[in-house]
Amino acid sequence: MYISAVIITKNEERNIERCIKSLLDVVDEIVVVDSFSTDNTKNICLQYDVKFECKEWAGYAEQKNYANSIASNDMILSIDADEELSEELKESILEIKSSNIDNVVFKFKRLNNYCGKWIKHGAWYPDTKIRIFNRKTTYWKDTKVHEILNYGNTKVIMLKGDLLHYPFLTIEEHIATANKYSTLRAQYNFECGKRKTYCSFLLSAISKFIMDFILKGGFLDGYYGFTIYKITVWEKYLQYAKLKELNHM
Repeated sequence: MYISAVIITKNEERNIERCIKSLLDVVDEIVVVDSFSTDNTKNICLQYDVKFECKEWAGYAEQKNYANSIASNDMILSIDADEELSEELKESILEIKSSNIDNVVFKFKRLNNYCGKWIKHGAWYPDTKIRIFNRKTTYWKDTKVHEILNYGNTKVIMLKGDLLHYPFLTIEEHIATANKYSTLRAQYNFECGKRKTYCSFLLSAISKFIMDFILKGGFLDGYYGFTIYKITVWEKYLQYAKLKELNHM
């Protein structure tokens, strides 16, 4: 099995080298499609043996599907610039490369690093993602907020090891992202004709506290676990408030 790793980038100089280095001894090709970064992303990529191409931003799904299309191999490992393969996950991928497994997609757990701390409980772990697939039968589908991987009825196999993710270096970055996505979700709900009440927001906040913070052990991540919960609930409130505003314009 030959695998092409595919990454889409835009101003990822903080993350891209760590991501590429984790792939070098595992995949047979690394493809980077960049949306004309204005930082040092391109120069960092070109220090390594990667296929690098620039393309105007066209949305997450279209950008990723295009990157898949220019890869040399049908088997794709889709990875974000702020992610890297753990040593255990590398070994798992090398094992499947020597097998004859066909007509499957592979998923693995994603472990998130929040402000320098690994978050091992709550809604953020195991955070499983399907990231290895055959581009002939699998593709990315766009939605208003996040792209979705369409893999049909293909068998899913879980691999051992974590995909390490570095989404937020600071709490301020998390707050900015929550504000951005609350706007997108409010716009999507408005276009779908959805209406949400303050009671539905309260029920959602309470259920998340019970499920994520208590039952899934979010409290075990201490201060940052509670911070993640608070910002998540705040994002839900923003969705409610922004949707209410749209409905009264």
